[in-house]
Amino acid sequence: MVDYNTVKLSDGPRGIRAAVSLLKSGDPVAFPTETVYGLGADACNDRAVAGIFEAKNRPSFNPLIAHVANLEIAETIASFSDSARDLAQAFWPGPLTLVLPRKPDTGLSDLVTAGLDTVAVRIPAHPLAQELLNAFGGPLAAPSANPSGRVSATSADHVLDGLRHRIAAVVDGGQCEVGLESTIVGFDGDISVLLRPGGLPVEAIAACLGQEMQRFKGGDITAPGQMTSHYSPDAGMRINASAPQDDEIWLGFGPDQTGYRGLNLSVSGDMVEAAANLFSHLRELDALAKTEGGKSIAVASIPKTGLGLAINDRLQRAAAPKD
Repeated sequence: MVDYNTVKLSDGPRGIRAAVSLLKSGDPVAFPTETVYGLGADACNDRAVAGIFEAKNRPSFNPLIAHVANLEIAETIASFSDSARDLAQAFWPGPLTLVLPRKPDTGLSDLVTAGLDTVAVRIPAHPLAQELLNAFGGPLAAPSANPSGRVSATSADHVLDGLRHRIAAVVDGGQCEVGLESTIVGFDGDISVLLRPGGLPVEAIAACLGQEMQRFKGGDITAPGQMTSHYSPDAGMRINASAPQDDEIWLGFGPDQTGYRGLNLSVSGDMVEAAANLFSHLRELDALAKTEGGKSIAVASIPKTGLGLAINDRLQRAAAPKD
């Protein structure tokens, strides 16, 4: 593994130019999206993509998302059905990833698709991600910028906490607005399939298509973010708790969850605020658990509607037994 002197790049033109230069040289660079920070590499360079897996210690059977600047580029690497194009036109740029048939002879590294005949693709909405992708001029493979299976990064400092010396640079774009990874949608014929809940509520997707979505029933991994144990802090976790026990610190939600030692995702019960706070609060509580003798984290129940579906998905994976 390359031992990088990882640098934090500014969000101005000089920082973007430096990031593009590193990416074109095959080096991994983290950058902000509206969801979480992504760890980018040239999606058409086998060595560069392999560097992502090495830096994250990510299993090679876990596919990556190809980030592109616009729909025209997306259509050069993936085949769009009418339904897929409807979703792209409605929600791109934004926190939606589409898993679509991979076109032949695209130049994409097979490592991006993990050998599958589909490719996951999205157009991020963050202005810095847009600047970077337009300046780079092609697809960037970019999973979340954190060690595999650990809590995702929503700030440049989070990236450095987990990947310092493992990547060339991180473009500092401040705190991510959405705070949850993208919603991933695939298709079974004309039927849309939710492969991973995320920053775009499934209700909005169903309304756009005029049909209820099928749910991924498990089995072989077909998209990023489907591993059972993922997004995990070091501390143990207990979800859907009514209150913390003596050996636990608290991650609450709503106005009736105050008075305990810990943090609250949203005192007002706002799902958007809760989603934006999720990963940063898990990181902060994980550090607190270590200083207090290895306590566990107890998590309040959160409604499974709208963004709550994605929040519960992340919490279930974070609380799953680690491999």
